[in-house]
Amino acid sequence: MNRRELLRAAAALSVYGLPTAAFLRLDDAAAASSGSFDYAALKGRARALAAQAYVEPRNELPESLDKISWDDYQKLSFIREKGLWYGENLPFRIEMFHPGLFFKHPVQIYEIADDQVRHIDYDPRQFQTRGLKLGRLPKDLGYAGFRIHHASDWTRDIAAFLGASYFRAVGASRQYGLSARGLAIDTGLPRPEEFPRFSVFWIERPRPDATELVVYALLDSPSITGAYRFGIRPGETLVMDVDAALYPRKPIERLGIAPLTSMYQTGENDRRYAYDFRPEIHDSDGLALWTGAGEWIWRPLVNPRDVRVNSFFDDNPRGFGLLQRDRNFDHYQDDGVWYDRRPSLWVEPRHGWGKGAVQLVEIPTVDETFDNIVAFWNPEHKTQPGEELLFAYRLHWGAQPPVHPPLATVRATGTGLGGVVGRKRTYFSWRFAVDFAGGMLDLYGPDARIEAVVSASRGRIELVSARPLTPIGGWRALFDIVPPDTSTEPIDLRLYLRSGAHALSETWIYQWQPPPQAERVIY
Repeated sequence: MNRRELLRAAAALSVYGLPTAAFLRLDDAAAASSGSFDYAALKGRARALAAQAYVEPRNELPESLDKISWDDYQKLSFIREKGLWYGENLPFRIEMFHPGLFFKHPVQIYEIADDQVRHIDYDPRQFQTRGLKLGRLPKDLGYAGFRIHHASDWTRDIAAFLGASYFRAVGASRQYGLSARGLAIDTGLPRPEEFPRFSVFWIERPRPDATELVVYALLDSPSITGAYRFGIRPGETLVMDVDAALYPRKPIERLGIAPLTSMYQTGENDRRYAYDFRPEIHDSDGLALWTGAGEWIWRPLVNPRDVRVNSFFDDNPRGFGLLQRDRNFDHYQDDGVWYDRRPSLWVEPRHGWGKGAVQLVEIPTVDETFDNIVAFWNPEHKTQPGEELLFAYRLHWGAQPPVHPPLATVRATGTGLGGVVGRKRTYFSWRFAVDFAGGMLDLYGPDARIEAVVSASRGRIELVSARPLTPIGGWRALFDIVPPDTSTEPIDLRLYLRSGAHALSETWIYQWQPPPQAERVIY
């Protein structure tokens, strides 16, 4: 080991606070001498790291990788036969992502086998370069992240960890969509948010009959450190059991637990940027909530004019998620990225989370490549240095969440200009049409007395009705909202169906922002 390599390893030690044998490795024997590995030890490392000053990781990528173009980076593909456990008759394999482009801080990856730890050394010969001239690359460069393959289909991966603390997975469709993160910090505040990063990973070697792959990760950022355990079980719905132990370095204003990140550009309820031939463009179309009190809530997503943060206060929530309920190809007409196949992601707390709020952050975007939707749990308790925060939850990736309301659910939300057809409009109003199906609605005939219960935080509700919608075997609720003034201050709307004193549907909520006065055309 030359001096330069020794200094780099020492810098890594100062950042991660790990045992010397884990980084100052001379050969596999030295790495194995670091002893056994378990989650309790990882939590101890994270706690010790939180007691140290944060050291910003340096970008030490060679210029050929630091300045690489998007197209050239796509040429750097991992050679399948070089994958971890390739040809070993195991149910999982691991393939690596190359550093470069947006991924400027390589991560270290270890294998845990027979209770011993072995470093996975970077080797440029593991990658196809397709004629790229990258020059001589450091032997200890590391990887940008990794992806997981399963024996059910070796050609397509089932999960990937890449960039900051981002990861994503797929269900039976094998179609990627929204992402999850290890942690969100100060998202949606009027200042840049902080992006913690997974800096080191440990992957357990699976048994030949294993149905689960276990991955550990160390998280670090200026405000907090963390130890994570992921139990990943592929299937029609891929399930991840996540355990997180968090150790704040300093107080955090807005801590986001189990953050989900998605994209909503345009859809049936928000056509402000409907300039594309495709009718809808989104990874998710709504936020679903199952509250601690048992209420089911559906909040359609929007592409707002400015950043919006909504808080849904709760005590011990039963679950929440960003869902893609609309699975009709005709509604997207996308035969490239297949928005109709994008997975939904449901968060299920595995123990009581106490009081707090599910927070939804919506950010304006004109481009479908920008993830502009974030949802997470924000605990009421404000973090303080020296604490240990423990969270356990289960992530469900697939076409359908694991739980469903016993009531009718929202199938579509349509919007447009209000008023009565054939009658001259004298003022501006906005129409909402909300379609419900399922639950007990099938038992009600067309003459049943079902009413739409609508309320608004401001403005006047008018022209409320509910009527059968036979094409979907459900009912459609309609109403108009008349803004009370010329402001663009958002108006909160709430709607559900009932028969007598009995609720028949989940609760639909919406935040509508009246357009500026100049855009209130009544035709």
